[in-house]
Amino acid sequence: MTQYPVAALIAPHAKLIPVLHVENADHAEPLLEALVSAGIKILEVTLRSAAGPEVIRRMRKMNTDAVIGAGTVTKADQLKPVVEAGAMFGVSPALTPALAEQIRLSGLPFLPGICTPSESLYARECGFFEQKFFPADLFGGMGFIKHVDPLFPDVRFCPTGGISDENSSQYLALRNIFAVGGAFLAPRDLIEKADWKTIHERGKASVAAASR
Repeated sequence: MTQYPVAALIAPHAKLIPVLHVENADHAEPLLEALVSAGIKILEVTLRSAAGPEVIRRMRKMNTDAVIGAGTVTKADQLKPVVEAGAMFGVSPALTPALAEQIRLSGLPFLPGICTPSESLYARECGFFEQKFFPADLFGGMGFIKHVDPLFPDVRFCPTGGISDENSSQYLALRNIFAVGGAFLAPRDLIEKADWKTIHERGKASVAAASR
């Protein structure tokens, strides 16, 4: 069975994935610098903004060891543009047969979203043994993760939705969690204000909180 692992890309870095909504592509470089210098070197640039592919392209051109991915992939035809932009992995909030097939054709490391045991099982059958648990806060949080661990011991999760500095270390302490993510690491309002200093400081605080 083909697999599409993402955890191996994350392993050398802080296990925090900021979910970045960037409307202005000119923010790509300073945003990346602010996060990388804070110790966060894996980023998910969402396609909720039309600027997403260009932001990925510009971040990939920078001389850093950051791992740049594309998030909110909801349609099969979104994969080609982000692969061409240089995305190193992809993330979706859910998974469909059409999307799974296009991911297979692209070969892109991928993290499909799930929120029920049936969805997790379907994703595993498609070859995804690393999955995004979303929205975590509305579907059981850490309780869900603990319950599915003995059911699917070969599946690992990256929860998003309701993750914060207050609970990131608790999630990361669970055996079947390989990373956590969320917009809390670089909120959209700070990005739009180009407040790179605050984003950098928040990033450093989040790395410290996740290591407790």
